[in-house]
Amino acid sequence: MIPLKIGELARRSGLSVETLRYYERRGLIPPADRLPSGYRIYPPAILERLAFINRCKQLGFTLEAILELLELQRHPEEESAAVKQRVDTRIEEIGRKIDDLQRIQQALRGLSGLCSGTGPTADCPIIAFLEQEPPTDTMAGEQDEG
Repeated sequence: MIPLKIGELARRSGLSVETLRYYERRGLIPPADRLPSGYRIYPPAILERLAFINRCKQLGFTLEAILELLELQRHPEEESAAVKQRVDTRIEEIGRKIDDLQRIQQALRGLSGLCSGTGPTADCPIIAFLEQEPPTDTMAGEQDEG
């Protein structure tokens, strides 16, 4: 198998050269070998690792969590409970984000209902609301009630 220069790896993986260098610095991919010219070269198998990383990113895992999953992947004899725990943690994080987004959506609907959409922006109740200094910790409570 022919080693890949970083530009070819970027093209085949769909990532930028800068991203590949960043992944290398963060330890997501092993350091590249170097040609005498200084060019980075990677084994073709690195494409599989990059595909794994990409699938993890699509599921919203942080780079830190991806590093943990890569470490677990390196130890196939270990129990899968550690992998499942990371997925379950991600599910909980997503649930919290969904709750937060629903509260924001509800607050925005309330704001939208304040304005008829006619007249000058100087008279817009949404602008007036956004210009107000928010009271400390009561805005979150108002969003939860509505």
